[in-house]
Amino acid sequence: MDSEPNGRIKCTLANWTGVAYKIPRTMLESAGSITYLRQTGVYLLFGTADESENPVVYIGQAGVRKNGQGILNRWQEHNRDNTKYWWTEAVALTTSNDSFGPTEISYLENRFRNMAVAADRYEVMNGNEPTQGNLTEEKESEMEEFISYAKLVVGALGYKVFEPLVARLNTGEPAEQRDLEPLLYFHSARANATGQRTAEGFVVLAGSTISPIVKRSLPPNIRTSREKYAEIIGSDWVLKKDVLFTSPSAAAGFVGGASLSGNAFWKTAEGVSLGNLITGTGSVAEQ
Repeated sequence: MDSEPNGRIKCTLANWTGVAYKIPRTMLESAGSITYLRQTGVYLLFGTADESENPVVYIGQAGVRKNGQGILNRWQEHNRDNTKYWWTEAVALTTSNDSFGPTEISYLENRFRNMAVAADRYEVMNGNEPTQGNLTEEKESEMEEFISYAKLVVGALGYKVFEPLVARLNTGEPAEQRDLEPLLYFHSARANATGQRTAEGFVVLAGSTISPIVKRSLPPNIRTSREKYAEIIGSDWVLKKDVLFTSPSAAAGFVGGASLSGNAFWKTAEGVSLGNLITGTGSVAEQ
């Protein structure tokens, strides 16, 4: 909207009644002219926690007040709230026909909050779980369709707040394949980990045991990662949540506590190394 990628952004999709806006906190005043932001809708505030430097999100709803203001009015209230100093950008989700009522936005707020918690990428700043409200089956189906498009839009705006690091089954177990990527395993005398390549990099899965010993060869950036994720490494050196790395070697170094080749140390259940898996060469007997 401002001819620059860091400015205000409007997003729509064909065959979708929804409208999304991404507004920097520093440009709230200039957003006052956007009619859709005066409507009822749901919104997300994004920022970074001071101490942990982890990404954080707050998910809320906004109904139209007596002053005729909806989403923008709530943003202005948050802007004056000293307890929400951390947010830098806001995303609004509403409709082109202003069709949301109180029940619909309550349902959406509840679903978006729970989806963000389940994805576990962001620290969700909502104090309590929002009330879901009671919808008819028809209206719930309509809201779920809105959610499916909203997930795509929010992700396209740069926030994968609703996307888990790896695909998981209904049982909570990691899916064996995502985009034809198998689960991979790291075994050593002190470490026993499971990982998976994704479109973003390489994920070491929760439940993996990492080596308690760190060798001098461990690169400084991976050493720093161990310090950063100290709170999710249990006293038994078992990861409490999934961790994303930029490469298989970075993940192998984090797990093994040394400078290691990810292509050599990550292997399939059949013993085929990641390197041979990538090139399509080798066999179990050659490992």
